[in-house]
Amino acid sequence: MSDTHSELGARTLRKVAWRLIPFMGLLYFLAFVDRVNIGFAALTMNADLGLTPSMFGFASGIFFIGYVLFEVPSNIIMERVGARLWIARIMITWGLLSAGTAFVSTPNSLYVLRFLLGVAEAGFFPGMILYLTYWFPAASRARIVSAFMIALPISTVIGSPVSTAMLSLNAFGLHGWQLMFLAEGIPAVLLGVAVLAVLRDGPAKAAWLSDDERNWLQSQLAAERAALGPVSHSSLAGLRNPRVWFLGLVYFGVLVGNYGVGFWLPQIVKGLGDLSNFEVGLATALPYAAAALTMYLWGSHSDRTRERTWHVALPAFVGALGLALSAYWGGTPVLALAALCLSVMGCYAALPVFWTLPTSMLAGSAAAAGIALVNSIGNTGGFLGPTVVGFVTDATGSFTAALWTLAAFVAAAGVLVLALAPRTRALVATSETQPP
Repeated sequence: MSDTHSELGARTLRKVAWRLIPFMGLLYFLAFVDRVNIGFAALTMNADLGLTPSMFGFASGIFFIGYVLFEVPSNIIMERVGARLWIARIMITWGLLSAGTAFVSTPNSLYVLRFLLGVAEAGFFPGMILYLTYWFPAASRARIVSAFMIALPISTVIGSPVSTAMLSLNAFGLHGWQLMFLAEGIPAVLLGVAVLAVLRDGPAKAAWLSDDERNWLQSQLAAERAALGPVSHSSLAGLRNPRVWFLGLVYFGVLVGNYGVGFWLPQIVKGLGDLSNFEVGLATALPYAAAALTMYLWGSHSDRTRERTWHVALPAFVGALGLALSAYWGGTPVLALAALCLSVMGCYAALPVFWTLPTSMLAGSAAAAGIALVNSIGNTGGFLGPTVVGFVTDATGSFTAALWTLAAFVAAAGVLVLALAPRTRALVATSETQPP
């Protein structure tokens, strides 16, 4: 049985978590702010650039085309050159491109910048998930990934009121949405430089661990990699594994709902009542504040029970229910917002536990390729979700039909992960009960 609960193990994992998770969470916070701040910019930018709902949906979604195309190569390069150098490169380039979005003047220039932003950021999230496997045994991974991914909803909790408050500013001949892109892109460049000083490529290079802590952690991780067998270590093994493709479809369904709501939520909330832009920002933050707490509690519960499949499926069903209820209660703003809160809580609670599934199947180069492939397949949902919402809203004149559509995708993800349940349970049980 895993030794992660011994005194030495607990002390080591606690030290590693406090050293890495706050900083990595800050990086992810900035990544998501720079990815979705276009949703807040839309409240004034769309009129300045002459964007229709379908044009804005395409501009939001085209980010994921560049992201998906370069995802697998980026993660394989990271495995070869090291996380520290590659994550720094990713952050510096995406920060410059995000800040550069302030200077777009036409819909086409916005499309190009959003596509290039996706190319630049490709590999960041799967790279971070892969990086966590270098430091944390499988038995503690849902809780650790949850702690890391809390940055995602918190980025909206903080970013919503800050971004919308900046829309009313005008300085240096720039509109508020332009100042917002500049102010939220530059910190990514600065922290990209800081990555070079803070991150290390694994326990062997961590001078801040004692010898016994380093040896314990390396032996735990080596035992897990050995248990998977040599076939699970090559890049081709990760790309050819049918369960990896299947998990990509599960992730796809969840992200259709996540991003379909995320990019459009400020405009959906705006349509629920007569609210100022700042009030929209505050209201938009509510679902994500609830999701931040739910994510960590749900991930910790999954680790305690050593169950993964239902801990992905159940929140997916809750997310789908919330989307359906928000469509049904569209004429009652308070109920519609409460339903959106339920939806965001469900979809976000599923994410950290979901990432324990591919990381329990693969190691080494196979993990780099497989995790990136799952994320690539899933993030095509990031293109489809906001694009579908834009086109359906253009066609029907309201968000109701679009929300029903998103609910169907998220519910399908819950059904798909249950179809994988027997094999997934066996894999998780194997990877989490190896002797040290």
